[in-house]
Amino acid sequence: MTEVEESLVVEALRSGWVAPLGPFVDRFESEVAARVGVRSAVALSSGTAALHLALLHAGASPGRVVVLPSMTFAATANAVLYTGAEPVFVDSRRDDANVDPALLLETVARLLRDGRDVAAVVTVDLFGRAADHDVIDPGLADLGVPHVEDAAEALGAGLRGRAAGSFGQSAALSFNGNKIMTTSGGGMLLSDDPGLVERARYLATQARQPAPWYEHTEAGYNYRMSNLLAALGVGQLSRLDEMIARRRTIRDRYVEAFADLPGVSVLGRDAARSDDEDNCWLTCVVLDPEATRATADSVVAHLGAADVEARHLWKPMHLQPMYRDAQMADTGTCADLFARGVTLPSGSALADDDIERVVEVFTEALAG
Repeated sequence: MTEVEESLVVEALRSGWVAPLGPFVDRFESEVAARVGVRSAVALSSGTAALHLALLHAGASPGRVVVLPSMTFAATANAVLYTGAEPVFVDSRRDDANVDPALLLETVARLLRDGRDVAAVVTVDLFGRAADHDVIDPGLADLGVPHVEDAAEALGAGLRGRAAGSFGQSAALSFNGNKIMTTSGGGMLLSDDPGLVERARYLATQARQPAPWYEHTEAGYNYRMSNLLAALGVGQLSRLDEMIARRRTIRDRYVEAFADLPGVSVLGRDAARSDDEDNCWLTCVVLDPEATRATADSVVAHLGAADVEARHLWKPMHLQPMYRDAQMADTGTCADLFARGVTLPSGSALADDDIERVVEVFTEALAG
């Protein structure tokens, strides 16, 4: 946070627009939509709220199925449950942990052949790297299934010249405190369909009718973003490029430092895609048990003992107790990546000395 954000929040406070709605909400929606390259946006209380409303528009409901990656944060799957639909999970690509596009399309086609009613597919742009939308989008169009893009982690990322958040019928962003930019808590629903966005805006404001009293003809939700948080978002958005640049510098330093360490690879580094398409939200490393005795557990524990916070990769949804009975198109890939992967400190506010300390402690952990 800088004086840029502080001055805008103070301006919002002094304007009297404190509750949800206000000029900063309108401005924030407009500026994010322009940044991503879509026609419309609605600012919400969370990325989860955006996914929920997107799935409702797609028709997710009891008796229908939503197909999504297993390797994701729980919010993606929980939004499916909010609608009453059944989640069906799909495994990952090994090189970047994003959903396997061929397996995803095969799974949707199989469900349709089996007579299942597939309401939508949700893809996830994992760790700030866009999924293979150039394969997935046309494939789903051929199958006649709507696509919702969970771009919660990927604002500022892209795929072959197109921004994350601009794919599918609609897309969800998150501005939670750990994301590439934050409004403390918040999210946004994006779409080129203004009718979809206006319907979401209506539902997110308790489905209030245009009457001189509180009139409601259907259930709505308290999902709108406050003007104060939108002011914070406007400030953060103005600095997004510099924050992404800093995270890319941090990623490059890790890659350089670990290049000669046996058994360590940086997730997502391949010849087909360059880091200039990723926002480098999190730098994740994967350990090779044939080349190092260190494990994800031992590395996370060693870093934690040195007061350096690190995490495992997302625990796949099909391994979570609450989803153990869900269908899973399973190749074993995301379970293996979870067992061997570690996410390292990656925040754009980290100083060079901080990064060097992470490198030092991580190298100690591997020496074990």
